[in-house]
Amino acid sequence: MKPGKPTPSPWWTPDVHADRRPFLIARNRIQAAMRAYFAARDFVEVDTATLQVSPGNEAHLHAFRTEAIGHSGATTALHLHTSPEFACKKLLSAGERRIACFAHVYRNRERGPLHHPEFTMLEWYRAGEGYETLMEDCAALLALAARTAGVERLSYRGEHCDPLADPERLTVAEAFVRHADVDLLATIHPDGSTDRDALARAMAAGGLRVAPDDSWADLFSRVLVQRVEPHLGFGRATILCEYPVAEAALARPSPRDPRVAERFELYACGVELANAFGELTDAAEQRRRFGLEMAEKQRVYGETYPLDEDFLAALEIMPEASGIALGFDRLVMLATGATRIDQVIWAPVAETAP
Repeated sequence: MKPGKPTPSPWWTPDVHADRRPFLIARNRIQAAMRAYFAARDFVEVDTATLQVSPGNEAHLHAFRTEAIGHSGATTALHLHTSPEFACKKLLSAGERRIACFAHVYRNRERGPLHHPEFTMLEWYRAGEGYETLMEDCAALLALAARTAGVERLSYRGEHCDPLADPERLTVAEAFVRHADVDLLATIHPDGSTDRDALARAMAAGGLRVAPDDSWADLFSRVLVQRVEPHLGFGRATILCEYPVAEAALARPSPRDPRVAERFELYACGVELANAFGELTDAAEQRRRFGLEMAEKQRVYGETYPLDEDFLAALEIMPEASGIALGFDRLVMLATGATRIDQVIWAPVAETAP
């Protein structure tokens, strides 16, 4: 088969569909229950455009690019969004207070048991409310998904999580000490800047690989992936919070410690489910952080994405808020016992040959 040619996909054959259908019907029930959850709490469901000037400005997210053709034949570069975040925050600037969105989002270079190039992101935002409230939402939605699916526990590939148990709350710094014996905060200066060499020494002492060209961000990710994440969300969910400011481009610094930000991620059964922020509303600081992210993207991948100037302008009047993005398909997987994300997507994207 020629490289890049779509491979035959059997998901539409009656026998395969019959195996998948219970997962898909459960997906619909869970989505309906979550819509009811938000409606009962005075959230407005919004529907955002997929095509955006900027797909997002995080260094390690990869977008799909397209172009719009005008009447004159002139073209304008556009991207499929990696998240509805920018559009949702513009709606907060417009005056909405509580919004929720089930959005199809698109990420390139992603395919596997937990990754699909097009998937459903559930995002919700609370103006004037702290990000701790989002932690309470997460606990409630885990229980709701399990109850709607008719199961007593969430599961993934033999691992389990009690959706009714209070999630463990663990700071990133605590997790680094517990699971890697690394004092992360000692490698971050009071202004949030990082000390690459200090982190490299701490990792080398703990037997973790360090390459000469590794950045601080590379080293941070290696500890997180290899030593921390394998321990999260087993028995009960884990809320991993207070990420370093350098790893939270869209979150505001914590009033408790300016070295860390109001960011948390939710894990269940070892699977990352959600990413939340106390939202940054300083447009100048946001522009600076986007610049750093795009510089890192250029260094690692040799490309960058444009900034959404409309979004940066909207930040000037955006109220204080908290917001979260939850991988809806992944949560359905855990609630139904599915082992691949394709099993819970009604019509998966065709794969291509290498």
